[in-house]
Amino acid sequence: MADQGASDGAGLSGRPLALITGASAGLGAAFAAAYAARGHDLAIVARRADRLQVLADRLTAEHGIEVLVIPADLSLFEAHIPVLEVIAAAGRVVDVLVNNAGFGIPQSFNTVPWARQRDFLMTLVVTVCGFAHGVIPGMVARGRGSIINVASLAAFSPGVAGNTLYPGAKGLVLKFSQALDAEYRAKGLKVTAICPGFTTTEFAEQAGIQQIMEREPRLLSQTPQAVVEIAIRANQRGRVVVVPGLHNKLAAFLMRRLPEALVRAVIGAGSAKYHLEE
Repeated sequence: MADQGASDGAGLSGRPLALITGASAGLGAAFAAAYAARGHDLAIVARRADRLQVLADRLTAEHGIEVLVIPADLSLFEAHIPVLEVIAAAGRVVDVLVNNAGFGIPQSFNTVPWARQRDFLMTLVVTVCGFAHGVIPGMVARGRGSIINVASLAAFSPGVAGNTLYPGAKGLVLKFSQALDAEYRAKGLKVTAICPGFTTTEFAEQAGIQQIMEREPRLLSQTPQAVVEIAIRANQRGRVVVVPGLHNKLAAFLMRRLPEALVRAVIGAGSAKYHLEE
């Protein structure tokens, strides 16, 4: 497996490398810009190669960094392996991993083909774990490394109609991050699960609910840049589970403290407008 050596892997630039998935837009692009501004070289991954290249050209011009553009479909079996092989072939190792790639399925479970549901699980769960499994040995050997897993406020939520797999997938990402912290903190790794609420990205458009969001705008949504800055600073401080924004913190607190039946009823009523049927 690539990226398991003890070499510093900084290449000719001498800069650390941040690997960011889902980097073509939204939080992923914001993570790329934030790490570029901090002097990191980048390996950016998404399906849309043209958008990755535009981002790479801009960040290279603005910050004088090196960018590896790696188009990849992270829903495929063992999708992390060829990505890490490209990085290793360039003589680099991963100093920072940001598992950000994802999408939503607002329909009921059985109204969507199984292949789409499987792709969801592969992208948001299996490949997330695969990337972590691939980079952790090298981080341990070097005695340092950062992993930021993008979870969601939904990680604290019970399941309701629509987005059937989403709370469970994000809950796994949160608990996976906690487990990695317990296993590898003493070996120099910093692992953070960032759990944003509504954020102004292309997520709603990709999920097919953009018209609903525009009709009922969220007054307390956050920008990708704000969420990313909170995530990076929290990771640098060694925080494990981070909920950005006071309103989101309150929501997470209530979901964990109130009776589950009440929480399900409230969230079910509020989320019904985002549930698309046939």
